[in-house]
Amino acid sequence: MRILLAEDEKSMSKALVAILTKNNYSVDAVYDGEEALSYIRTGDYDCAILDVMMPLMDGFEVLRNIRADGMNIPVLMLTARSQTDDKVEGLDLGANDYLTKPFDSKELLARIRAITRSITPAADNILKFGNITLNRASFELSSPTASVRLAAKEFQMMEYLMANPGILISTERFMDKVWGLDFDGDINIVWTNLSYLRKKLAQIGANVKIKATRNAGYSLEIEK
Repeated sequence: MRILLAEDEKSMSKALVAILTKNNYSVDAVYDGEEALSYIRTGDYDCAILDVMMPLMDGFEVLRNIRADGMNIPVLMLTARSQTDDKVEGLDLGANDYLTKPFDSKELLARIRAITRSITPAADNILKFGNITLNRASFELSSPTASVRLAAKEFQMMEYLMANPGILISTERFMDKVWGLDFDGDINIVWTNLSYLRKKLAQIGANVKIKATRNAGYSLEIEK
């Protein structure tokens, strides 16, 4: 799952990115409202976390704009202000939930799970293709005879492949979707994780394969 985090306090942002990444979320972090709005409009996010007090454009204005655009991305508002009027304003503008600083990381994660469940039915926690299933809650990849738990990036790549079976996904698209727009690491990391996934598919006796198409990308296909 991919999250856009808009928090102008760098130390807070760094801590939240660490928490979210540790819990298998892919995170893009921005530090002002204008950048947040631009990322949400051009990115592919499952959830946005918006701080209310940000430079250039506050979180309420970002929220107002994305709802005016017709975007129904789940939004969690963060604020240091606990006044009821602030919470009401955010919820009236279309926020899915509201969290007042300081907060416990377990509560943050629970709120994220709750607002994303309201958009995605519980049945969608299980992805199926061929003889394999991917459990989005436990990160287990299973066949009728065996199962294996995937590492965070492996899980995100397999989730993307299984949500788009037979569709070519470029290396660059994997980089953007799984590692984020700001990641400046080596593209070899995609190939390395695809290699791990191929080994795990073989390990559990899957009847599907990750097919490489030269100069185009990768797709999940049923073995013939």
